Amino acid sequence: MIKQVDFDTAKKFIKHPAKIAVISSMCDNKINLITVEWFMRTSLKPPMFAVSIGKTRYSYQCMEKYRYFNICLPSKEMREFAVISGNTSGKDTNKLEKTDENYFSGKYKKLPIFKNAVANFECETVSQITSGDHIIFIGKVKYCWLNSEKELLLYKDMEIGGK
Repeated sequence: MIKQVDFDTAKKFIKHPAKIAVISSMCDNKINLITVEWFMRTSLKPPMFAVSIGKTRYSYQCMEKYRYFNICLPSKEMREFAVISGNTSGKDTNKLEKTDENYFSGKYKKLPIFKNAVANFECETVSQITSGDHIIFIGKVKYCWLNSEKELLLYKDMEIGGK
């Protein structure tokens, strides 16, 4: 049976299992990380992604100032890394130092490419759009990295408290 409900009720049912990503950006001379659920491919030619970041987040300030970012699709073994990246503000904490994830510097702007991730995408910000209390950053993919032996981490595998 279908019935009309408010948005908060409906979103509880559509959230799982959703893909998550860890976005890395530069800010204040350090790497900043944020775990997001709101991202998507927007173009195949050229390849592009969109990432939605709340205007009140420190990560928004970083991505506004520096016009590039990386998208990391974490593997299941990166669960703790994704939790740290999603539950701690980069304003006061260097999240990269709090994790033990292995990475190397990417080709485009030297942001981290995480070795245990399923995929990493190095992006140049080419546009942004205001969407209510969020900004959607649109990035053109410059380089792609894939580890096809890893299994994708899903939101249902997380316990980050519905932020």
